[in-house]
Amino acid sequence: MPTAIRATGLVKTYGEVVALDKLDLEVEEGTVMGLLGPNGAGKTTAVRVLTTLLRPDAGAAEVAGVDVLRSPQELRRRIGVSGQYAAVDEHLTGFENLDMVGRLYHLGAKASRARAHELLAQFDLTEAADRTVKGYSGGMRRRLDLAGALVARPPVLFLDEPTTGLDPRSRLGMWDVIEGLVRGGTTLLLTTQYLEEADRLADRIAVIDHGRVIALGTADQLKAQVGGERVEVVLGDPAQLPTALEHTRGFGLAEASVDERDRRLTVPVDGGSEDLVELLTRLHRGGVAVSEAGLRRPTLDDVFLTLTGHAAEGVPGPASGSTADVSQEGVA
Repeated sequence: MPTAIRATGLVKTYGEVVALDKLDLEVEEGTVMGLLGPNGAGKTTAVRVLTTLLRPDAGAAEVAGVDVLRSPQELRRRIGVSGQYAAVDEHLTGFENLDMVGRLYHLGAKASRARAHELLAQFDLTEAADRTVKGYSGGMRRRLDLAGALVARPPVLFLDEPTTGLDPRSRLGMWDVIEGLVRGGTTLLLTTQYLEEADRLADRIAVIDHGRVIALGTADQLKAQVGGERVEVVLGDPAQLPTALEHTRGFGLAEASVDERDRRLTVPVDGGSEDLVELLTRLHRGGVAVSEAGLRRPTLDDVFLTLTGHAAEGVPGPASGSTADVSQEGVA
């Protein structure tokens, strides 16, 4: 399948801070690549470079068959971009925003108006078309911003954390819209902090930490990479977390992770229900009261925690090792 986005050895620094550290990335036409990582991992910097908004210190990139550095003007005609914050004019109506974008793309007055009405209908904004955007909800603004990125029918679309700050209902609505675009053949690069978003939307996921890709594969491949299952126990008393943690020492495949807010301990295991029973026995003998317990498959959060040593929405920590590119053959 042809490649729609290719980045090779991208480097970007801000003083002593390395935002991109020889980033390599390839996205096939008609697919969704999810860039998963916490704030500061380099996701937005990568998008800015690939959309000509930022010049890298080193490396090369090509999008939609156009060299990003040599032909930025030509590239801008072939891509759509929706950032973390809705780039709409709140003093114009929804229709006027989209009509203006069409005219900036030199579609002509008639075509711009027709495209604006088409997109307003597609994004369920027709009833609000003649209202000024300052009266729109956050979800409506994000939908309008995404509609603006689609005015020129770009073959490649960049969405930088498109659902950040949205309520669950609005987020689900945006997911439906994005899935519809992909079914229509659009190539999509999606950055996100939401693990469930990457799990649902992305054909492949690149886990980024400290400006470089540390793992690459489908959601199932990445989950298989960390292996095993997870025993989860929720304690009745948060004060017993240190005691419970002591009783898990040397028990599982790795050290237990602790969620103090939810009073939860999670331990990777490979013995299934037998390990669940064994851990509950240990905690009972140690006088630790358990209110909930269960066994589950790994999630993308487990993948991120295993690879980076910190949770996906936490503060970035040191990453070690080279990129883990998980092949289909490596999945059981």
